Amino acid sequence: MNISVTKLPGIGQKISLKTGEDSMLVLIVHHTGKRELYFFDDKDNEEADFAMDLTPDETRELGAQLLGATYQPVDADKLKVFQNQIVIDWVELKSNASIAGKTIEESEIRNKTGATIIGIVQGDETIAIPEADTTLEPGNVLMIIGKQDQIESLTALCRGEE
Repeated sequence: MNISVTKLPGIGQKISLKTGEDSMLVLIVHHTGKRELYFFDDKDNEEADFAMDLTPDETRELGAQLLGATYQPVDADKLKVFQNQIVIDWVELKSNASIAGKTIEESEIRNKTGATIIGIVQGDETIAIPEADTTLEPGNVLMIIGKQDQIESLTALCRGEE
């Protein structure tokens, strides 16, 4: 990345950041504290593809986010280990399952299998992070998460194979 700083007499300062992909961000910081952010998809373009004004607080927050203040990407090797341990799967609830017609709480899925329901598809409706009082109906497709053995236990339960 190529960064250049230019003084703008009577206005403030212009900071240009040219990327390796030939795009460019330009930040103009006014003496008054006003900030203008411009994005050029092609660094040689005369007109910006996108522009916005930022308050000083918004500029600091953007900078903090770019520095990773609230989120740090996971090391790819650690992510592979995590993915090998945690499984997300979908399973249809059969009518002969002992948990059909019960609420999530009544079914005690977590206690019986260790797996967790993180979503339910009921026809055209999708319920993300269902409440404990959500009734499990035959034909529902449950989005479940857990370790492989927990997923297998819950799958068997949903198929009436417990």
